[in-house]
Amino acid sequence: EVQLVESGGGSVQAGGSLRLTCVHSGYEYSRSCMGWFRQAPGKEREWVATRGSGNVAYYGDSFKGRFTIAYDVDNDSAYLQINSLKPEDTATYYCAATTHAIGSCEGRTFTYWGRGTQVTVSS
Repeated sequence: EVQLVESGGGSVQAGGSLRLTCVHSGYEYSRSCMGWFRQAPGKEREWVATRGSGNVAYYGDSFKGRFTIAYDVDNDSAYLQINSLKPEDTATYYCAATTHAIGSCEGRTFTYWGRGTQVTVSS
């Protein structure tokens, strides 16, 4: 069974940083793509970033610069580093994965989703 569990959210002041973690189980990272999304209250879900085992990362246009997606093979974990947080970054952040992926992770849709972790940024 595939499971994705996010953590690392919290309440921070503008200008601060957070590192979100997504621990996964039930599949091999080497044939998967993992992504991060966010959804703010009253807004549609936004794609933030995606990466696969090929060490190539893709970012939504609004997320280039302050957001970094990474992966730790030893801990079966994906990370999303967010720097210079802004109040508009307030949202629930979700980890997602698709398995049995061959080729590029760019533009992938995702099969599995975590429950999310809340990030609240105050001014």
